[in-house]
Amino acid sequence: MRVALLNVKYSPNLGDGLLAECLERELAHALGGADVYSIDIAGRHGWSAASAGRRRRMLAVLEAVPPALRRVMAGVALMALSRLALRRHVARALHGADAVVIGGGNLLTDADLNFPIKLRSAAAEVSRRGLPLAVHAVGASAHWSPRGRALFARALARRPLAHAAVRDEASRLAWAGQLENRGAVAAEVVGDPGLLASLHYPRGPSAPAEAAPATGAPRERRVGLCITDPLALRYHVGQHHGAAAQAAGALHDAAVIDWYGALATALAQQGLHVILFTNGSPEDRACLTRHAPRWTAERAAAEWRGGVPRQGHGRVSIAAPFAAPADLAGFVAGCDLVIAHRMHACIAAHSFAVPTIGLTWDDKLASFFALAGRAAYAVDGPAMTAAAMVNLAHAALAEGVDRAALASLISRTRADVARLARRLAHAAQPRLAKGQTPHPRATASATAVVPA
Repeated sequence: MRVALLNVKYSPNLGDGLLAECLERELAHALGGADVYSIDIAGRHGWSAASAGRRRRMLAVLEAVPPALRRVMAGVALMALSRLALRRHVARALHGADAVVIGGGNLLTDADLNFPIKLRSAAAEVSRRGLPLAVHAVGASAHWSPRGRALFARALARRPLAHAAVRDEASRLAWAGQLENRGAVAAEVVGDPGLLASLHYPRGPSAPAEAAPATGAPRERRVGLCITDPLALRYHVGQHHGAAAQAAGALHDAAVIDWYGALATALAQQGLHVILFTNGSPEDRACLTRHAPRWTAERAAAEWRGGVPRQGHGRVSIAAPFAAPADLAGFVAGCDLVIAHRMHACIAAHSFAVPTIGLTWDDKLASFFALAGRAAYAVDGPAMTAAAMVNLAHAALAEGVDRAALASLISRTRADVARLARRLAHAAQPRLAKGQTPHPRATASATAVVPA
């Protein structure tokens, strides 16, 4: 059996690739060794460092254009791109597929009609070929434009789906409110495939569980601080929360940049090794490069006015850029604590039983932390003082991760994928019976292995 996943696997944000690879591997296992592969609906074929300057300028221009005009401009450009290139890209990649899954990732969102147009185009090609279609572990926002709603409905509500599942309760409500009245089946809530990262990626040599140095000195504790460009945060808030963007003073560039530096310094003064990293988005990398010299310069205790007494001699350094999702997974697995706006840095770390603090900029982050039983660690970071963040970091390090709850969450997520596999195998059976022999071993181990 051959299953195609429609997602944005090769986005420069490696979190998208990480969850795509986890779903590919787990679904292949659940289907007894099926060929499961991703089709990037943006037409990409691999990971590459896109031009940071060009992307940041594009975001700045889009942010400056009035929303109504921006949607018209983006819609015209995307429709042309879809007709000229993207649909052909999907058509070629679907050759030999027996079933198709949309997922995972935050795909049911309407940022200037980007995903509505791309998914409608891809779904039309799937329909033309008569392939079973499923949706699994996607995020859905509740703020689609009228045209975006119509496009998503054409993609998802005009034919029976073999399976429909979203990754949190907020997404289920968004799906129900915007699609079910147009004929779509009800969606269930399933675990994010990124929760399976610890099953599909090696932990790496620098993990917290490694032995202390032979000298007997305590091992240096590592805090991964994920840097996200404030422009990306602000643009997202404007897209999905309307007027809230105007009131989001904490998202002004200078405030966030200063906050990152203050937090890094305060944590280092607790004797921690703070490692600055990004998920790979070019604007985030450029932001880190621009400000790293200031953030990594050690300040004397007398210079610090953040209200945090020095308790050690830590340091601030920068992680080498990651080339693939495995690099991101290996890095977060080697941390003692991860602090991030980017959700899949947090999800992957949680899978490896690494404590996390989520910096809320989107409902999806708060939803994941609630699902993981860590709602107290989802906070509006830039609105908090460095001293408050240090206290929260100490609490997270001391509390750790509930291993039994994590094992249960991973096991449920595997069972979710196994259920998807069974439904795909059933939906594809008539097609396979015409000339192929299926091997739908749609089961998965009920016992998750939790990292030590």
